[in-house]
Amino acid sequence: MKSKSGSTRTVVKRNYALITPDGFVPSVLPGWKNAVVIIHIAPVMGGPRFTQLAITLDETSSGTGNTGALEHFYYVSKGDCTAQLNGKQHELTTGSYLFLPPKAKFQFSGASKGTKLLSFQKKFERLVGEKIPGIIVGHANAIKGKPFLGHKDARLQVLLPDHPSFDLAVNIFTYDPGATLPFVETHIMEHGLLMLSGGGIYRLDADRHRVTAGDVIWMGSYCPQWFIAQGKTKSSYIYYKDVNRSPL
Repeated sequence: MKSKSGSTRTVVKRNYALITPDGFVPSVLPGWKNAVVIIHIAPVMGGPRFTQLAITLDETSSGTGNTGALEHFYYVSKGDCTAQLNGKQHELTTGSYLFLPPKAKFQFSGASKGTKLLSFQKKFERLVGEKIPGIIVGHANAIKGKPFLGHKDARLQVLLPDHPSFDLAVNIFTYDPGATLPFVETHIMEHGLLMLSGGGIYRLDADRHRVTAGDVIWMGSYCPQWFIAQGKTKSSYIYYKDVNRSPL
């Protein structure tokens, strides 16, 4: 719906951004055909060290490429499709996810109309003495949510192995109505986040913003952050963070 007042919840600041669906604009991404690609977060913003994309597919869509020096993470937030990864075929459904290390070949096709992929992409930083991780194919339904810091009303699903060979983590956080992060977090890791369901209030730096399903958030290093779930249903979001590497 067009805004006749120029108002939006979107805000982009030095150390965080809230980007809402009313302002999404498609981009052309090499290798993707008949797909709607939204580049939500990218280094050209001036702060992020990764890229976050949303890709919408239909029966005629395809996406082909090689990760090169990058690593890719894909999450199917809606629908289903087929992925060929280094020549091996995988059937993906809502909740499926993939981790692709550098130099991995991929092809997406056979999607149902309206299938949506979320992707996090960054340059891989190999840790001396550790092997490069291999391809991972999983499903969120197979990962049990665990109480976060002992809080049963806020549960965390850790999708990738907690191992030094990985320089990124991707988790799903689910909150019961009224649940919160137990404290205002301030840390070196940056985040890219997609609200999957529900909504609430997100504190970003010194500001508070109403958020709902479909919203995208970037949180830079040392951006104070906190969330409270509001409404009568559970709220959830999936988020990326950089881990296991020295900042020096």
